[in-house]
Amino acid sequence: MRRGLLATGAGMLVALIGATGAQASDSSATSVYLHANYALVAAGHAHVGASVAGYRSVLTQVRRNCPKAAEASPQNPESTDLSNEVIGAMVLNAGKVDRPAIKTYLQAVAGLRWSSSKITRAVANYATMLRKLYALSTPDLCGDIAAWKSTGFKSLPSSTLSFVGVFYPNWVALGLLPNGLSRFEDAQDKQLARGSARYEYQLTNVEAQAVETWGEIMNELILNP
Repeated sequence: MRRGLLATGAGMLVALIGATGAQASDSSATSVYLHANYALVAAGHAHVGASVAGYRSVLTQVRRNCPKAAEASPQNPESTDLSNEVIGAMVLNAGKVDRPAIKTYLQAVAGLRWSSSKITRAVANYATMLRKLYALSTPDLCGDIAAWKSTGFKSLPSSTLSFVGVFYPNWVALGLLPNGLSRFEDAQDKQLARGSARYEYQLTNVEAQAVETWGEIMNELILNP
């Protein structure tokens, strides 16, 4: 009887230690993550002016190098792919100034784990998408449209297909606050999360404004989405 009680007590102690360890690990991972995410979106916010100039530079390029490049082209799946290439060129040009902050973020969050597999998976998936997105080179938009035109607008170049195939499924904005993370936050973490959310909201508004520039580029190219 005594031996059974001791065994039960030992089992409860192991479980308690395990639970305490998991809580400590969750708390530590959350703090590291929120500091990294805040630094990322704060950098994006600080670079807004340069980012806007970056995506506007695509319009300047098109006006200088290939105005009306897609004139008389059809509206079909190929034109949609090229529309996505336009967006990709804008995103990558806008994000050039953020690349050091992105690299720092990716290094900071690599290998973070939570007792919640959903949070762990969300952070890992986001980091993978961000890494793939910014491993891309800015596409040669004018050259790709010229190649499409040379086939009578019937066949896209492999450069467009490979670019869009990576860009579109991995296109993410700066910053991620995974669902469920708040339960592991302390007071300082909550402050960081609130600050990150404000910056992410402001960055989303800037991205929304880029739609007007995208429209100008499409009109300059005479490209149907």
